[in-house]
Amino acid sequence: MKSSHRFSVMACVVAALGTVALGGCSKPSDTPASAASGPAAQASAPAKGASAASPPVSITTVKAKKRDLAVNLKATGTVVPLTVVDVKAQVTSTVRQVHFKEGQFVKAGQLLFTLDARTEEANLNKAQAQLAKDRVSLADAKRQLERAKQLLAQNFVSQVAVDTAQTQVDSWSATLVADEAAVAAAKVTMSYSRISAPHSGRAGAVNVFAGSAVLANQTTLVTVTQLDPIGVAFNVPQRDLSSALAALKDGGAQVSATLADGGGSFKGRLQFMDNAVDASSGTVKAKAVFANPESQLWPGAFVEVAQTVNTLKDVVVVPQPAVIQSIRGPIVYVVVNGVATLRPVKLLHADAGDAAISGVKPGEDVALDGRQNLRPNAAVVVRAPASAASGAGKGMGLGKAAGAGAGGGGGAASPADASAQAADAPASGMGKKSSQP
Repeated sequence: MKSSHRFSVMACVVAALGTVALGGCSKPSDTPASAASGPAAQASAPAKGASAASPPVSITTVKAKKRDLAVNLKATGTVVPLTVVDVKAQVTSTVRQVHFKEGQFVKAGQLLFTLDARTEEANLNKAQAQLAKDRVSLADAKRQLERAKQLLAQNFVSQVAVDTAQTQVDSWSATLVADEAAVAAAKVTMSYSRISAPHSGRAGAVNVFAGSAVLANQTTLVTVTQLDPIGVAFNVPQRDLSSALAALKDGGAQVSATLADGGGSFKGRLQFMDNAVDASSGTVKAKAVFANPESQLWPGAFVEVAQTVNTLKDVVVVPQPAVIQSIRGPIVYVVVNGVATLRPVKLLHADAGDAAISGVKPGEDVALDGRQNLRPNAAVVVRAPASAASGAGKGMGLGKAAGAGAGGGGGAASPADASAQAADAPASGMGKKSSQP
């Protein structure tokens, strides 16, 4: 009995000590935890609310306008001469004299070369002599015919004599025609010894000199290229063929050509469209004609060609950068009451920084700068263009910086600053308590 009573007393003592120990350990740990959790939870609440609502996106806008927009065809063209001729000798001979210099501008009909024409001259003299001889024979035949007719009237000769005399006249008349043709042919051959410019233009390199032997229709003496007017060849896409043909029918649409090196811009007119579409490229060959009095357009040079093939009447036009190409097609953001609304549009034409679209009404505000940061139904703040707001923006920035530096904590704290200060408070309190014994 004594032993059991002693065991019961010891059990009660151990239980009491355990309760005291547990109570002493729990009180220091619970108090800081509760102190830290209250302010921290209160400080984190505004921070979470701020992150849930995105701030407005700063953008600039432009008003959609209704006007006409020219549809320009742009292509890379090549300057080509309208006429270029390789001058060749038409007879085999020897060059006697060259009458011009390389690179010289020559006029149509100007003498370029003289060939040795002694043989041709002799042949011409021979043909002319034969013609003179046969003329005498014809005159004699005519006199014989007249005499035969007189004798027939006096019954001194028969009709046969008259017919024979008439045959002689007809024969010599035909011979005379042949002689005249021979003389004309000799004159033509003689003219081949004087080679003239076939058209006005610039002479190229001279390939022969005095004393050079040339072969008929084989040796190129010089090449003469017409420079004024001059042509520009380019390709027209098949989709613009009907518009280009309509412009050609109306007298030729105006075409501009700009040298690739920025040397100048020229105005001309469409003159030629080929009669078939190239199946490999889907284009049609075209040519425009330009006045070139100063010879600034040089054959073989590359130029940028622009041609107005159509004009879209009364279309809605916005700056081309305002149109965004999405996976679903072109879109724009229309701003209404501070909210950017996504608007699918149809792109009718884009050229020179302007885009004609359908799906937007004239006068609506379309997002321009900052559009890449937008999402559907995003809140926006419309700012002035950079050029208009640069002066005011700099002044406001300096004022804010000065106020922050001078006032320090005197101003109202931002939500981010308030949450940071609230979060720091319990952390410092926990540090103080943990340092206490």
